[in-house]
Amino acid sequence: MIVAENLGKKFRNKTVIRQMNCSIKEGSIYGLVGANGAGKSTFLRMLAGVYQPSEGKAEINGEAVFDNAKIKKEIVFIPDELYFFPNYNFRMMADYYASLYEHFDHHRFQMLCDHFKLDTRARIQNFSKGMKRQGALILALSTRAHYFFFDETFDGLDPVMRSLVKSVLSEDVAQRNSTVLLTSHNLRELEDLCDHMGLLVEGRIMFESDIDSLKTEMFKVQIALPNKNFDRDEFRQLKVLYYKKSGSIATMIVKGDRELVTDVLRSKQPIILDLLPLSLEEVFIYEMEGYGYEFDSLRL
Repeated sequence: MIVAENLGKKFRNKTVIRQMNCSIKEGSIYGLVGANGAGKSTFLRMLAGVYQPSEGKAEINGEAVFDNAKIKKEIVFIPDELYFFPNYNFRMMADYYASLYEHFDHHRFQMLCDHFKLDTRARIQNFSKGMKRQGALILALSTRAHYFFFDETFDGLDPVMRSLVKSVLSEDVAQRNSTVLLTSHNLRELEDLCDHMGLLVEGRIMFESDIDSLKTEMFKVQIALPNKNFDRDEFRQLKVLYYKKSGSIATMIVKGDRELVTDVLRSKQPIILDLLPLSLEEVFIYEMEGYGYEFDSLRL
């Protein structure tokens, strides 16, 4: 299990990560969403042992990651800004990775190259941005490591390649029980891939949940009651995040158990009652408004 406890990171006088707490289960795909500058890359670098925490701890299976060679052999970190050795072709880069990871799988490397249609003899400097991103993912998955940390995973990939990458990552988690942490500023890129998701704001995870709970424990309600003069106070038993009434119909965003909420609403003998699902983006919008943030300012 990956655990961050009261984790903090400062660069001179600037605090980038502050009192972060997070746990990521084995065999899961965890998506961390946040605006540019929220601290996603810094967080990944601490989990990968590149940066030493200024405070708190970052641990994998109960061991601190920084300066821990044993743990680092089980980690692959692919940063947002990719680096390959100048003048190396893709096969030479694979050989370099094999020198670092004892379980590097050359057969899988070739299979993935064929799958993604990448020429192993081609010089990487001649690859497009999307091809370089594909190449980094192929190298990472060929290591047979257990923990994968990918920063802005889908940057530069076209929709077909994004779908292919998601399929390969899901298969790896299912077959090997590996653990994947993905970051993105784009929520839509991650919502159909991740088991759990967290929102990083100003260096702190504001909230996190499994995807199923996020989608099923918050929904839109449209309701009309026999007494047309009802107001928000009529629903004080419920956790109402948003309320607006137009004419005789009220629209609400309600958080809670769907069956219990439905029972409460039906007890009021409504003339109209509809419970509608929300997209994951809508869920994040209303969650953040509950914390007093303007979602537009987060630029997700």
